[in-house]
Amino acid sequence: MTRWLWWLLAYASLGIGIVGIVVPGLPTVPFVLLAAFAAARGSQRLHAWLLAHRQFGPMILDWEREGAVSRRAKRLAIGMMAACAVVMFLTAPQWWMAATGTAFMAIVATWLWRRPEPRQ
Repeated sequence: MTRWLWWLLAYASLGIGIVGIVVPGLPTVPFVLLAAFAAARGSQRLHAWLLAHRQFGPMILDWEREGAVSRRAKRLAIGMMAACAVVMFLTAPQWWMAATGTAFMAIVATWLWRRPEPRQ
């Protein structure tokens, strides 16, 4: 039963991560990392596929080995958060709503920027 729940979490996370590729504001990387974590416990086949994937594999290996995120990924993620913050300030009915979302994104951006970068 537990293995089945890990399997379900792995595939659901991967699905959400893939949707995040095309939906602005929905992150991809955290869901792919969660999918790899869950797949390691519920689906060795999916875990092996993720590690061998051209785009996801290096990112997952860097995270699993060192908790590291590439500078390119950091810049892209923070840039997308900044763009979302601008959109929120332009469209939110109240300024404090946009400010709250932006504050959370600033906390995540700070945490992300402080992550180590992969050793080459």
